[in-house]
Amino acid sequence: MTITYRGHSCFKLQGKVGAVVTDPYDDAVGFSLPSLSADMVTVSHQHHDHNHITKVTGTARRERPFIIAHLGEYEVRGISVFGVKSYHDNNQGSEQGVNSIFTIVVDGVRACHLGDLGHELDEATLNAIGSVDVLFVPVGGIFTIDAKQAVAVARAIDPYYVIPMHYRTPQHDQKAFGEMATVDEFLRELGAEGVAPVDKLKVESERLPEEMEVVVLEKT
Repeated sequence: MTITYRGHSCFKLQGKVGAVVTDPYDDAVGFSLPSLSADMVTVSHQHHDHNHITKVTGTARRERPFIIAHLGEYEVRGISVFGVKSYHDNNQGSEQGVNSIFTIVVDGVRACHLGDLGHELDEATLNAIGSVDVLFVPVGGIFTIDAKQAVAVARAIDPYYVIPMHYRTPQHDQKAFGEMATVDEFLRELGAEGVAPVDKLKVESERLPEEMEVVVLEKT
């Protein structure tokens, strides 16, 4: 599976059997989502910077992508997805609502997208998520968990790869997202300063690292 970052919380997971796009956003984030095609699209919650599904077109295998915006278990063309309930805030969703954590299995690789998670995870939720090869974790704070909480969540899940998302960049609308932290704060908290961004990550289920690695992906 090859993973590329399209900005904010949006990634494309390209496997041999098909492709998945996570949390497509609209222009209100401050930049435009590049043209994308996929067999499936996951939406962690119904906010404009995570649910712009009309920007994603179908593939040669599917005229339109299969949209997953609710909890459940799904399988399309050999790609499996299952969701676990969580919250967008630290008060059981009373402030920002419910957030879906989706684990996506492509080519035998288990990739977990935490969406706009707003709290640390209890044992029951960790057990429901299960083993994870690649973890996409929000790190910017304000709307989600912050850098310190993100490190705690990553260590609790203990994936082979952890990929930060939902952090402030110069391209973001600073009026809306200017209070979010940059990715550097997360890297410092994790003790991974100096990690060089890469344009993509190739993951093979038979060739995983011995210890957790942090990977910063450039927006492409």
